[in-house]
Amino acid sequence: MNQNLELLEYVYKVCDMGVYSSTKLLKDLEKRDNKINKLIEEKLKEYEKYLKESKKLIKKYGGSKKTDGMMTKMSADMSMKMEVMMDNSDSRIADMMIKGLSAGIIEMEKKIDRYQEYTEKNIIKLAKNVWDFQKQSIDDFKQFL
Repeated sequence: MNQNLELLEYVYKVCDMGVYSSTKLLKDLEKRDNKINKLIEEKLKEYEKYLKESKKLIKKYGGSKKTDGMMTKMSADMSMKMEVMMDNSDSRIADMMIKGLSAGIIEMEKKIDRYQEYTEKNIIKLAKNVWDFQKQSIDDFKQFL
């Protein structure tokens, strides 16, 4: 597989998991009066935008959309449900989001560094935009700590 597709598929996978997790979390918080919900909804829209953009580029380069397996998604879903049941405060939700985003940022940075020389500029730009979005999201969630 070429480097363009490898990075694109990774970006797609990250954004797909962001959409999945945010959607599930909002569903878990649905009947609760959390102030953080609006921010999660905003982040969901951003993830959807990047997911759509990466999907379009994957198609252009002849790749396939790879997502995390069902077990990974189910595990994340169960973990979020448990966290919300134990403590659904905005600060706890923000902490959970920040931890997830931090892990994503580290991996994205590694991928960008690894592929930077060999990947087309528009793909690197997309990966960097997602990386910047994740970093900004951490700052945005910090207001709830």
